[in-house]
Amino acid sequence: MSLSPDVLVIGGGATGAGTARDLAMRGLDVTLIDRGGLCSGTSGRSHGLLHSGARYAEADPDGAAECLEENRILRRIAGACVGETGGLFVGLAADDEDYFEEKYAACTEVGIPAERMDPDVARELVPELAEDTERAFRVPDGVVYPSRLVAANALAAEEHGADVHPHAPAESVTVEGGSITAVDVGGEVDGTIRPEYVVNAAGAWAGEVASMARLDVDMQPTRGVMVSVEYDGLGPVLNRCRDPDDGDIVVPHDSEAVLGTTSVPVNDPDDYEQARWEIETSIEECAAMLPPVADAPVVREWWGVRPLYAPDETERGGRGISRGFFRLDHAPDGVDNAVSVVGGKLTTYRLMAEDTADLVCDRLGVDAECRTAERTLPAAADPDRLDEAVAAFDGQGPTDADVVETAD
Repeated sequence: MSLSPDVLVIGGGATGAGTARDLAMRGLDVTLIDRGGLCSGTSGRSHGLLHSGARYAEADPDGAAECLEENRILRRIAGACVGETGGLFVGLAADDEDYFEEKYAACTEVGIPAERMDPDVARELVPELAEDTERAFRVPDGVVYPSRLVAANALAAEEHGADVHPHAPAESVTVEGGSITAVDVGGEVDGTIRPEYVVNAAGAWAGEVASMARLDVDMQPTRGVMVSVEYDGLGPVLNRCRDPDDGDIVVPHDSEAVLGTTSVPVNDPDDYEQARWEIETSIEECAAMLPPVADAPVVREWWGVRPLYAPDETERGGRGISRGFFRLDHAPDGVDNAVSVVGGKLTTYRLMAEDTADLVCDRLGVDAECRTAERTLPAAADPDRLDEAVAAFDGQGPTDADVVETAD
């Protein structure tokens, strides 16, 4: 197969699929490839929180505001790709009251709707909330079902003329005269793609993709564990209101609760330890907020790898609260038709895609506005069709395996 699109997007997670959708909606000829099924990397192995921005409000108010805006956009356009749950920030007796007050004040400053709740009222929402809960406030968190979200973005890209190829790994990149002229692709493509522009949206693997073009994208991936346990009807997302630490979030699904997470640097996003202590710590710490999960049957366990940009993480000390994104234009590095987009959060994937598409259009001389915030995703009101698309793109991740129904 030989293709000559305007843009080749490498990486079929939320950001890559979102970028392909955005560019295709602006009238460009787009090809999207991924080495595995869509959503097989970080997006499909997250805890699936739809951030209100509250987790970042005091340390990264600009990032918190981005989360809040994108949260509202996804609720409008994504339908069955998200769950409307709400969220609680919970302060236990052992937790710092000053931190709670700082968090609440920061939410108010950013504009995040935050409602103080008496602990007894919080227990009406979550009857099995810990007895030593002393403080709580409510925020508009939610849940993302990433398998559906990525599939919906890929469907939208296809509807606007894009070619989408899962199981099509980039194998080599040819750079001539300061431009990428060819990308050899294996798997289901098994041929050469000659794009005018290349978007590296490979997440934690962005450094490996960049190196094929003799570019340096210095990633510092960190692993985090998620544990899904049987727990019916939790209601809101639970966030431990303390300095970020292991086991400080519980994300509800219909009959399960996802407990997480840890943050441990890894050298290779494909080869890293999966330590038992991470599972045990996440369960123990989450049980401090919601005691019954300590003994709840475990349904599945999985690790994800965050696509963190090393210069930012070094500045912030490793477990930095920022999960901001970075658009790396490679023209100053000697390759004038390539950009890498790294970092970020699942909640802000659409914004990351818009920012990246803006650069690509500027470079290609395309005068077209982003429309992804206004246009509803395909099949947003039809979960059965979404799940069929997940199967077609081989896009099932563990995060929402109990929600998405695909044929065996």
